[in-house]
Amino acid sequence: MINFNYETDFSLDDEHKISNWILGTISNEGFKLEEINYVFCNDDYLHNLNVEFLNHDTLTDIISFDYSVGRLIQGDIFISVERVEDNAKDFSVSFEEELRRVIIHGVLHYCGYKDKTEAEASEMRDKENHYLTQFNS
Repeated sequence: MINFNYETDFSLDDEHKISNWILGTISNEGFKLEEINYVFCNDDYLHNLNVEFLNHDTLTDIISFDYSVGRLIQGDIFISVERVEDNAKDFSVSFEEELRRVIIHGVLHYCGYKDKTEAEASEMRDKENHYLTQFNS
């Protein structure tokens, strides 16, 4: 089950299409879905979580809490809509594209992909790009 929750005025246009895309990604990576809760929020909301739970006093676009067991995906993904908007401008992409990238980024972490080293970040970016092309196909 995929749940979309909103702590801001923002809401997704097509939750069903996005859910199917996420499910396809999880399946393609050889995992099964238990439950993912997405929470769309603002910078302040996410910053507070970052400080309280991760001891990072910085702004970020996404925080994911992974409760997966084995190949069964489960977790909570918090996304700052404000950070996504700013990042979209910085990277000269549409808000929708950047939002989809962040949405799938959290899922890819649950599938075992990391982004701490340059090599890991490159592999993560390749996977994000691959699944972004799948969204509209």
